[in-house]
Amino acid sequence: MEIKWSIVSVSCLISYKNSSIKDSSDRVFPRGELRFFFVKKKDGTFRKCIDYRELNKLTIKNRYPLPRIDDLFDQLQGVQYFSKIDLRSGYHQLRIQEEDIPKTAFRTRYGHYEFMVMPFGLTNAPAVFTDLMNRVCKPYLDQFVTVFIDNILIYSRTEKEHEQHLRTVLELLKEEQLYTKFSKCEFWLRGVQFLGHVINSDGIHVDPAKIEAINNWDVPTTSTEIRSYLGLAGYYRRFISNFSKIALPFTKLTQKSEPFVWPHKQEEAFQTLTQRLCNAPILTLPEGSDDFVVYCDASHQGLGCVLMQRDKVIAYASRQLKIHEKNYTTHDLELGAVVFALKIWRHYLYGTKCIIFTDHKSL
Repeated sequence: MEIKWSIVSVSCLISYKNSSIKDSSDRVFPRGELRFFFVKKKDGTFRKCIDYRELNKLTIKNRYPLPRIDDLFDQLQGVQYFSKIDLRSGYHQLRIQEEDIPKTAFRTRYGHYEFMVMPFGLTNAPAVFTDLMNRVCKPYLDQFVTVFIDNILIYSRTEKEHEQHLRTVLELLKEEQLYTKFSKCEFWLRGVQFLGHVINSDGIHVDPAKIEAINNWDVPTTSTEIRSYLGLAGYYRRFISNFSKIALPFTKLTQKSEPFVWPHKQEEAFQTLTQRLCNAPILTLPEGSDDFVVYCDASHQGLGCVLMQRDKVIAYASRQLKIHEKNYTTHDLELGAVVFALKIWRHYLYGTKCIIFTDHKSL
């Protein structure tokens, strides 16, 4: 099953000004059986979502690729000015084909309804919207525009350039009838929050709001809580040397075969990782493709490496050993660390000359 979309003017959209279910459903049509619920947004308002898991199981998956986050960041080296544009209910600016509208039906206490526009919760929604934004912004992508789903980042090296770039993008959105939410847009910034990071002329920082969330995280009491913590912390693993090695003691507790116990070793690892994340370094954005240096190390606790350029850290990487790798000799483990580094940073190192350091002399 495939759901088809087309762009729709914002004036035709369902009105979502109030957070009540009744007001939200006044402009859609009765029918359906799926459940309706709310997800809280950053600004304190609520996003309306439908539990489309059963529909998603039957949907033909759209394999359109989402961009790599580090690729998006790498374009920002040397940038001095930023503007960030957020589309107003971006998904709702795509209209569903008439024959597919009944597939979106849901129920509330006020009756049964269906969407005329693309709702949140559909498995193909991110891919479809990314495809749309890439088509719209194609002439300017990787020049002065970066797009991640409905977030548009405009970047420039000079003030004069930024004025021109900003005008170009705003005129483009007007021409394509894509509408923005002014209260969520930011203009003429010297540093910008983007995808959970803060980027400025110094490099990439962890978002202070995420640092606060990690610092205030309660000690996990179940394997599910450990997974939640690792989900947030793991997003910033590029900032932490030997992340996997530090997290190993309590990562084991996520396995079904492991009983949940939280002795001193797990507590120490949890506090160490939290402290490292709260004091994460500033990472440098790579400049060109020359002078890369890779440092590799391996032990029976895992593999670790660091990518540097001109004595500045670009990223850390690490992983735990697979079951069969625990039987490797020291020589093979050290070689495995080199292979791991070359694979994970292939997009930086492929086709370039780089220096690799290892503390294993026979290599």
